[in-house]
Amino acid sequence: MGVITYSQEITSVVAPSRMFKALFLDSQNMLPKIVPEGIKSIEFIEGDGGVGSIKQTNFGESSHIKYIKHKIDALDAGSFYCKYTMIESDIKFDKIDLVVEDVKFVAAGSGCVCKMTSEYHVQEGCELKEEDIKKGKDRAMGLYKAIEEYLVANPDVCA
Repeated sequence: MGVITYSQEITSVVAPSRMFKALFLDSQNMLPKIVPEGIKSIEFIEGDGGVGSIKQTNFGESSHIKYIKHKIDALDAGSFYCKYTMIESDIKFDKIDLVVEDVKFVAAGSGCVCKMTSEYHVQEGCELKEEDIKKGKDRAMGLYKAIEEYLVANPDVCA
């Protein structure tokens, strides 16, 4: 099995504590409210949201994916850091065994920079194309920007 690593940084005008809370600490409440057409619900299958917990994201009717399960590998609210692994989905990935996401928010002025690293664990003999990775990252960027817009419009949320 090979590992393909992809890193990106996204800047935001929102403070790191608020972005981290919306995306990780309170995502089960925030994301279905912010993007109801994309995310129907988020629930904990195991645990209470801490390390070792398994979270299931259920997507909207128009999505090609119905659900994804993530296991939280590391979570540090004080340093705005989370590491999680995609462990299951309703669609069969013909090239990928699992994806590990490493996310850290760093203060930058009154906003922040989100530093993300994705490790795609590719099945032996398979090749993952850059365009396939880009599609997933574009969807993640859209979600990130929707959250940022919501938090800017609602300054008391996740404060």
